[in-house]
Amino acid sequence: MKIIVKRILALIMVLTLTVGCQAIKNSNKTQRGAGIGAAAGALAGGLIGGNIGGALIGAAIGGAAGGVIGHTMDKQANKIEQAIPGAEVKRVGEGIQVVFDDKSGVNFDFDSANLTGPAKKNLDAIADVFLEFPDTNLMVEGHTDSVGNDGYNMSLSKKRANAVVNYLKSEGVAGNRFSVTSFGETRPRFDNATKEGQAKNRRVEIGISANKEMIEDAKAQTN
Repeated sequence: MKIIVKRILALIMVLTLTVGCQAIKNSNKTQRGAGIGAAAGALAGGLIGGNIGGALIGAAIGGAAGGVIGHTMDKQANKIEQAIPGAEVKRVGEGIQVVFDDKSGVNFDFDSANLTGPAKKNLDAIADVFLEFPDTNLMVEGHTDSVGNDGYNMSLSKKRANAVVNYLKSEGVAGNRFSVTSFGETRPRFDNATKEGQAKNRRVEIGISANKEMIEDAKAQTN
């Protein structure tokens, strides 16, 4: 009997995720903010686990308030795309994921955490957007390629994340908005067997989510 119940529950979860994913795929960005409920967000976040995408989905509050937040995030994402055309900007749940790699102008040379002149110029541009939308939390992740030992790469990825955070803070972005995580070489997005893949993996990612003030304001608007 227990086995049958478990199989039924597993089937329900698969069907729920399948229908939910299809509905999200067919929705617009603002509707995606409203459509992801807290329970579904927590489930999906748990399945994705431990990265910015999962954290953003898990943070979704859903409902009408989520739609209000999603609308604001749509506008912010568009401004980030305009500010840094080469960056990868994705709307995830009710938040935004920004990837700085070799195409964005905010990337890192081999074995370096130093920001180049072009990198600082691009960070200036995104800092202006963050200042325009102050009611957000900023999750910053640092990453490396696979060259070198694990411990060194973990330290290097933290330095890269902190280099971005410190520069944004110097441009006026409040320090209490940031959280920093370093992953070293453990979360590659591309094949480390190639020089091109290694360059893309030397990156920093930023997750943008609603803070307490934005959530409370969205709920007040919908009530």
